Amino acid sequence: MRAAIGSANPVKIDAATAVLRRLYGTGVEIIRVAVDSGVPTQPWGDGETRRGAVNRARAAQAVTSADLGLGLEGGILEIGDKCGSPELYTSAWCAVVDACGVVGVAGGANLLLPAAVASMLRAGSGLGDAIDRITGEHDTHLNAGAIGSLTRGWLSRQDAFEHVLVLAFSRILSPRLYTIDG
Repeated sequence: MRAAIGSANPVKIDAATAVLRRLYGTGVEIIRVAVDSGVPTQPWGDGETRRGAVNRARAAQAVTSADLGLGLEGGILEIGDKCGSPELYTSAWCAVVDACGVVGVAGGANLLLPAAVASMLRAGSGLGDAIDRITGEHDTHLNAGAIGSLTRGWLSRQDAFEHVLVLAFSRILSPRLYTIDG
């Protein structure tokens, strides 16, 4: 089996590799390929973030003709609040596409962002840059991410992506259950 990961980001590659090894063992050939997500560098909202993950998975599979293409995308989710300003949360979406075009998608990993980070994001900063500025860390998006910084290391960006990616695999792992008419 060959699986293509549509990213050059080491966190996304490590998360996808860990999941592929758990699901398919060491026999899976893993191909890393940088592809365009087709969405802004900082996706805003579940729709944009989900679209980026699916675009990455489809492009990775198409470019390599692998058995599976994987796309992982992190974004920002804004949720309205009746008593004040809308809150901003982290958002992760993952997609898996097989050679027949079947797509498995899942999302989650929503963590409330501090008001200072939300202000920077609304002013046009990326999440990684905003977290770096408030923590004094560097390149958090390539390491533990906002999740790692805000949970003081109890969970990382990789952990979140692994969790969501396994959920995205459900359609690939249990195809019969997705073809039963309701």
